[in-house]
Formats: sequence, C-alpha cells, structure tokens
Amino acid sequence: MGEAPAIELDGLVRRYGERTALDGVSVAVPVGATLVVFGPNGAGKSTLLRVLATLLRPQGGSTRVLGQALPREAWKVRGRVGLLGHEPLLHRDLTARENLRFHARLHDVPFERIDALLDQVGLRLRGDEPVRELSRGMVQRVAACRAVLHEPEVLLLDEPTANLDPAAADALEPLVGRTSGRTRVVTSHDPARGLAEADVVLGLRGGRPELSGAEASEAAVRELYR
Repeated sequence: MGEAPAIELDGLVRRYGERTALDGVSVAVPVGATLVVFGPNGAGKSTLLRVLATLLRPQGGSTRVLGQALPREAWKVRGRVGLLGHEPLLHRDLTARENLRFHARLHDVPFERIDALLDQVGLRLRGDEPVRELSRGMVQRVAACRAVLHEPEVLLLDEPTANLDPAAADALEPLVGRTSGRTRVVTSHDPARGLAEADVVLGLRGGRPELSGAEASEAAVRELYR
C-alpha cells in the first residue's frame, strides 16, 4: 500500500447557522504536495483552512489530517499544523521577539530558533520593536515565523504573500513556499501564480467544489470568478 494522504476530505460540510459555508468538499493531498484553493470572496476558502487547523469543527462528511479524524482526534493534529491567515495572530503590544517566545514556550521550541527565523526574513534588527509599530508587510513576515516556529508538517496559508513586496515574498519562500518541503494548502486569487505552485487544485464557489484535480487551466479558474 502507498503512503496515506496528508489531507483527505470526503464530502466535508461546515455551516454557520442556516448558511452552508462548505458543501460536499472532497479532495486528497499527498504528503509534501501543495493544494491551491481558488474561489471568489465568500467561497469558503478561509473556512476550509480553519477546519483543517482544528479551529472549526466539520459538521458532515469525513475529514482526516495526518491520518487523524477531525474533530475526534483534533488534539493529535494541532501541534503538527501551522496557520498563516489574514489575521496575524500576534499580540500588537508585544515585540516580534516576545510574540515568538510566547509561541516557542507553547510548543517547547528553543529560543535560538527565533533569531534564526527573524534573520531569515530580514527582521532580526527589528525584533525588539512592538508589532503595532511594524509595517503590514513586516507583520506578515513575523506571522510567517510564528506559523513555522514549531516545524509543522502541514502549512495552511491564506494568500501568504498578499501584503509583501517581491523581496519580502522571496524571503518567505524557504519558510512557507514549495521549497519548504511541507504539505501545503494555499488559497489564491491569482490563477497563473496559483497554478504554477499547485500539485492539486480545488475551486470553490458558494462553498461547493466546482473545479478539482491535478490539472486545471487559467480559463477554468477565471470562470469561478464570473
């Protein structure tokens, strides 16, 4: 038998009250592969990431991450995934280094790794400034450091380079890009760039899967936004 998928969804359903945010989503992501999720605003992309991060409970179908069934075995998954969302999940009044030390303690990570990560994203000299005084792009870089601090096996990335200039985006590539070697789920509004990164594609509209598979065209992705 081959290696089990890192992520396996079969008919995933998630609702907010009477509104169905995800409706019958099925996809399998091999270990080390990148799933790119396309769709207009409100399609369910961020909800999908939050389900996979164990922040939201799936309400139908089957959801497995790293071989563990959600929500029953969510506690086995939380320390093995990293989330980089639209919200940086950082304390604005703490410095970048203090934020990362807080997360290091949660995951029993040595502090030495913090300086190495800040250096990698060009922020070692800004590490003792409060997050509220950093630019939006700098905050995104600190949030990326937080997401990978504990060496997660799976990365969940909500448009990870949306606020970054090209140089900053390049600095994040070893942490959260394809070269990181991790299984990744990446949301994107950019058909060309997203398809270039994707091993597996999922297109959502209104919470429903309308495009799937390992091969998809830019024209098919753009059709999701019409």
